Order: sequence, then C-alpha cells, then structure tokens
Amino acid sequence: MLTAGEQSKTNTWEPRIVAFFCNWCTYTAADLAGVSRLRHAPNARIIRVMCSGRVDPQFILDAFSKGADGVLLGGCHPGDCHYMEGNYKALRRMRLLKRMLKDMGIEEHRFRLEWISASEGERIKTVINEMTEQVRTLGPLGLPKKFEEWDTEMEVLERTVNGKEEAVHA
Repeated sequence: MLTAGEQSKTNTWEPRIVAFFCNWCTYTAADLAGVSRLRHAPNARIIRVMCSGRVDPQFILDAFSKGADGVLLGGCHPGDCHYMEGNYKALRRMRLLKRMLKDMGIEEHRFRLEWISASEGERIKTVINEMTEQVRTLGPLGLPKKFEEWDTEMEVLERTVNGKEEAVHA
C-alpha cells in the first residue's frame, strides 16, 4: 500500500477499504472466492471477527480515523447467525452509526453492511468491486488530515480565548 506522499508522486490514488467479516459466513465466502479464483479489487483489507454483532461502531470510526476511505461490514443473513441474533444487533447498531456518519459529513457510500453466506463467493467479488468503485468515485476521505486541521483550529481558538481572558484580567 502506498503512503500519501508516494500516492501524490505517482498521481494514482487507490481507495483503502477495511472489511470486518463474520467468521462463519462472510469470511468463509471470501475464502471460497479465493479458492475459486474469483478476482476482486485488492483494495479491501479483511479483518475476521467472530460475529458481525461483535463489531463495535467505534471500530468503524477508528478505521476511518486511521485512514480508511471506506468500511465494509459483512455478516450472516438474518435468521442464520451462528450466535442466534448477532446480525440483528449489528443491524440496529449500524443504522444508528449511519446517521452519525452522515452528521459527521462522511458520505453514505463509504460505509456498507452486507449479508453474505458462506456459499456466496461470487457475491464477495461483486460487493468488494462495487464498493471500491463507489469509494473511488467519492475520492479520498482524508480524515487524518482533517483531524490535523481541526487540531490546529482548536489551538488557534484556545490561544485567542486565553489572550482575551488575559486582557480582561490585566
């Protein structure tokens, strides 16, 4: 993976996608896609989790804050969860997270929740390719750089407020 400096030198930006895949279904489907030699965009970095219901929304926010341009969450189809209701828990959490991401100014297509069973290797290929193209169209999120800008703004604001307080007390 290229660093930001290397990307600007070569002038080719590629989206970085973090994918949290349930061990029992979606990760197994990704394995099936690999064994079946189904080629998909290499932009997704897959993290295996035991259940989509175990993915805390903070994991998604952390991925974005550390430079991900998109995040994909994959789990078992509703009713087929190895842990009975984990995917319903994930669905409730992620609906709320989508609202929060929108309020933060993060485009809707940068986060995606998909139900993919172990036998759907072709669907893995389709979803990763679609998401890669959607995120490529949106361009870099650049959240770490935005954090630096916001930190600088806060430092300037703090100096301004402290300066005014010192002037009042002088």
